[in-house]
Amino acid sequence: MRRSITLLCAAVLLCAGCSGDPDEDAADGAGKSSAPAADHGRAVRTAIAATGRTTARIEKKIETGDGTKTYTITVAGGFDLAADKGRLAVDLPGGAISHLDEVFADGNVYLRGVQGLEDTWGSMPRDKAEGHYMLRAPLNDPEHTLKQVAAMRRVSKLGDEKVNGVPATHYRGTIDHATLTLRLAKSARSKADEMRDLLGSEIPVFADAWVDGEGRAVRVRLSFTSSVKSEVTMTLSDFGKPVTASAPPSSEVVPLTAVKGVLPG
Repeated sequence: MRRSITLLCAAVLLCAGCSGDPDEDAADGAGKSSAPAADHGRAVRTAIAATGRTTARIEKKIETGDGTKTYTITVAGGFDLAADKGRLAVDLPGGAISHLDEVFADGNVYLRGVQGLEDTWGSMPRDKAEGHYMLRAPLNDPEHTLKQVAAMRRVSKLGDEKVNGVPATHYRGTIDHATLTLRLAKSARSKADEMRDLLGSEIPVFADAWVDGEGRAVRVRLSFTSSVKSEVTMTLSDFGKPVTASAPPSSEVVPLTAVKGVLPG
């Protein structure tokens, strides 16, 4: 059984070719003190909502490994979280396809660099995109990652740390299966369901958030560790700076119905 789980974890998490509700915070301490328990889950949700009303520079690191080798994908660029638009560069040094450009604009995602479209743009509706690996946001959408972290449960406050030299409060919780499999493609969702059934419980995925003194999420993380490791860390900075993102000329765009691959997720 343990070997079955190990193999299934590898199938779900490794890149090819390379509980309760959110308000269950501090449940174990209920009734032990007359002082009300701090609602850390609300603090995280409030911070992520505030972050969603501004612009930010996005720097995401996606790490997947089996203990002997780790693959690292980086995603970086400016994003207007309030206006749902931005430009991202996705890189996997040494990969068969090592670079992907993405533009989020007008309800679509435009991609240049996917297999077969190395020199032109493909596009698909943003809300139709699906993820093909656990913890990977569809087409690396930063707002999807924020949504998953905002749904964390059983949240605790770990203490104060610094993110990019700025003091921030670190919170940690877990996410449930529905949040984990949100917008996963059918095949990936089936593997996640099978893993959960083999474990006999929800897949242990941690969610972390770091909140600065202005009440904004400056870093979020989703992580899973077993015989294999998968971790997605997204750092946000340069809040409020203008972000320019516009769709490529329609004459240079090819409509897509689905996008697969290591870089788009």
